[in-house]
Amino acid sequence: MSNDTSTAGKSTRRTGKRAVTVTDIAQAVGVSRATVSLVLRGSPLVNVDTRARVEAELRRQRYVYNRTAANLRRRTSSSIALVINDLSNPFFAEFASGVDEALGGKGYVTLLGSTGESPERQQAVLSTLMEHTPTGFILSPAEGSDAAQLRQVLGTHANVLLFNRELPGADWDFLTMDNQQGAYLATRHLIERGHRDIAFFGGHAASSSCHQRRAGYQQALAEAGLQARPQWMIESAPNRLEAAARTGELFADAQRPSAAVCYNDTVALGLMLGLTSRGIRPGGDFAVTGFDDISEAAVAVPPLTTLIADPRERGRQAAALLLQRLDDPDAPPMRTVAPVQLRIRESSAARPT
Repeated sequence: MSNDTSTAGKSTRRTGKRAVTVTDIAQAVGVSRATVSLVLRGSPLVNVDTRARVEAELRRQRYVYNRTAANLRRRTSSSIALVINDLSNPFFAEFASGVDEALGGKGYVTLLGSTGESPERQQAVLSTLMEHTPTGFILSPAEGSDAAQLRQVLGTHANVLLFNRELPGADWDFLTMDNQQGAYLATRHLIERGHRDIAFFGGHAASSSCHQRRAGYQQALAEAGLQARPQWMIESAPNRLEAAARTGELFADAQRPSAAVCYNDTVALGLMLGLTSRGIRPGGDFAVTGFDDISEAAVAVPPLTTLIADPRERGRQAAALLLQRLDDPDAPPMRTVAPVQLRIRESSAARPT
């Protein structure tokens, strides 16, 4: 960012009907062209006094924002930002690989940021990435994200694709998996194997993806005339460490579940570790399902029954959707739901005793 030394008194005369440009405004105010562009995009990176001087000059010179030209310039940028909420989750590592592969094939460089599920860090990461003026953003929001705060950073003209988590009030493109149908299929599979006491394990209920997966679980139980017991709907961070630590909560009461539909694969793998440490055999004494089909799921002990979400392909799909947005920036926001399929392995082989 420039030092923004004030030269607001300067005026730029021009003859004829030549259109006022960003350079004209920048020279008149004494700031960089990048600073004027940030003001036009509504970015909070410009301090209040500088913003006021730029906006006053825009009005004085009757600057007209050329959306078409701006969109064309953004399409020629060579970078796209990818911001992930949890890179420790193998699903998102594979998703990021798919994004980078697809964007690289189109000549773009991927700028990667990780928020660690912190909305505060997310704001800082996005602000830093904005300084590199990427042509667009693929964002998997941190838990607790606020659409209005994101818009303050990204500006009103940003090309943004949200992945995985819905944000109320966000009017950007959105890509997700069919979370409800996936959890429904997993729960129905366990019911068909004879289970009647089935838990839902992991994730945070406030998250849109967890809420949708719980809904699918409850739908399958209701169709079978079974009840979803609140004490068997156990929240945990979506990682294996906390899942393993909270395994005992499944067995706190006299009536215990014989199976669990897990929020995702890392939770399922953590639960299987927790079961094993208690002398309970996953797939033998207790049935477990996951969601995502990360690479490790096939080689886990026992191999994990899960929903195929194909994270690498979802990454390629996210890149394609963002590139589509760059080609048609004024199209209405799109909501895309990717189907999932149940992959049955040995972890769900256990039958109720």
